[in-house]
Amino acid sequence: MPASGDGDRQGGMFVLGLSAFYHDSAAALLRDGEWVGAANEERFTRVKHDAGLPVQSIRYVLAEAGIRASDLTAVAFYDKPMRKFERLMASQVHHFPRGARSLLHGLPNWVTTKLRLPALLRREFDYRGPILYADHHLSHAASAFYCSGWEEASILTVDGVGEWSTATWGTGRGLDIALQGEIRFPHSLGLLYSAFTWYLGFKVNSAEYKVMGLAPYGEPRYVDRIRQMIQVAPDGSFRLDMRFFEWDHAMRMCSPSFEALLGQPPRSPEGGRLEAFHKDVARSLQEVVDDVMVRLATGIVQRTGIPRLCLAGGVALNCVSNGHILRRAPVEDLYVQPAAGDAGGAMGSALWAWHALLRKPRLPRLPTVYLGPGFTDVEIRTALDHHGAVYRRCERQELLDAVADRIDRRRVVGWFQGRMEWGPRALGHRSILADPRDPEMRDTLNWKIKKREGFRPFAPTVQEERVEEVFDLDRPSPYMLLVAQVKPHMALPAITHVDGSARIQTIRRDDDPLYYDLVETFRLRTGCPVVVNTSMNVRGEPIVCTPEEAFLCFMRTAMDDLAIGPFLLAREDQPHLLLPEPEAVFGLD
Repeated sequence: MPASGDGDRQGGMFVLGLSAFYHDSAAALLRDGEWVGAANEERFTRVKHDAGLPVQSIRYVLAEAGIRASDLTAVAFYDKPMRKFERLMASQVHHFPRGARSLLHGLPNWVTTKLRLPALLRREFDYRGPILYADHHLSHAASAFYCSGWEEASILTVDGVGEWSTATWGTGRGLDIALQGEIRFPHSLGLLYSAFTWYLGFKVNSAEYKVMGLAPYGEPRYVDRIRQMIQVAPDGSFRLDMRFFEWDHAMRMCSPSFEALLGQPPRSPEGGRLEAFHKDVARSLQEVVDDVMVRLATGIVQRTGIPRLCLAGGVALNCVSNGHILRRAPVEDLYVQPAAGDAGGAMGSALWAWHALLRKPRLPRLPTVYLGPGFTDVEIRTALDHHGAVYRRCERQELLDAVADRIDRRRVVGWFQGRMEWGPRALGHRSILADPRDPEMRDTLNWKIKKREGFRPFAPTVQEERVEEVFDLDRPSPYMLLVAQVKPHMALPAITHVDGSARIQTIRRDDDPLYYDLVETFRLRTGCPVVVNTSMNVRGEPIVCTPEEAFLCFMRTAMDDLAIGPFLLAREDQPHLLLPEPEAVFGLD
């Protein structure tokens, strides 16, 4: 992958932010307060939600800057391992001997990784400089507030658990963040959601978004039962009834009482049929979480008197709840960090070190999410030639016209352009694009391309200035983190979920001229200012990073075309098709 530097040592101050050792490890590098690069480790290792030390992500951002680890001013880590270890030990001692098995299982990992960051950085990079440790929820708060561009804001962070905190709230003003309240482990909205993720047969810390996608198919029949598990105050603060959960002392999420209350055993992992019961449970959970998040946001804004709200933490990736906050809470505006989960802690810890500790001035709102690796035309051509691909090189407008024409003809097009996105969403650089007007397109994408469950919805990309023509949304949603209703007169079945909603990405030409102009070319051709945008990957794999991965994804699925840099490939032209292997996925039939 190319580096923007020339390989010589570069001047300036560099702060490297890291998240690691739980899930979604990542690295993000600041140079004099501006972003050099940021990436999740999974994109390099191809291990989904990779939790290890982000060695390859670190190598990438250092190469992008043209520096060595010894040139770093500091490394900032996204939490405090010793405080987290203290929480683990205290919980297990409190529940001894019930917690002994969990302690023995987790202790070796702590000793070899989480408590040995300095030694690991010395071994991998010969780094011997300062390491700064931010509180986990402070990293989340910093990732949102400092990227928002706002001089003053209320802040809410909600996730599974950091050191002890599971939710925090406070304010950001200028260079300073003051977290003024918290909810502590074991009471956790994120862990509550994960418990239901496990109960519904999906993978914890990986597939919570499946529960969110399943929810609209159900009815809220179990809201009252779920509310027996969580006591919520008017200001949104909450406590869980721990009789229903075991994460504070065991290696299970739920207790027998949890299953007894809901009246059915857990669905077998990723294998049992999805019944009406499972859909109703998902819907009921989502309504409870929406209510808690709205109450939290309302209480915080009322206490601070600041109606702009910054939101981060894994629960902030629940774009349905985010939409409810905007509609139901007294929030003037909402900024959600694009990598709101643990990966975003790498960005937050670096910003915390730069602004709060080093007292360096702030820059405007995060200027771009395209902070991952990019590749030259020569590198792309070399990868295609290596696999004997048949392609043609297009001029810019020729490429736009050809891709818009193919989408209009109901063909599915891979779109690999520029630098990779930061965060969990494909936002027009590592995407699969399709026609939102095609009533069969959702099933085509789910079954033939993505190889995933049939209930999963797809997101639209819409030009920012036209978002109100299509959706009940009066503001930008650049990171695909807001859900709103599709206007009834719009016939866009491929992006309209069963409840009439869509998870929206808005795009401005200043942010991404090529992708914007593709949407505009499609609009001029069809009258439709929207395209389907889903990530370029298949079920169980991270989003593609390199040209080779993009080509192999194209060949191993039923994609019709691939636009990769200036090169355009048609499936029928390829001499050696790698046909997708059959794979069982679970729909709603």
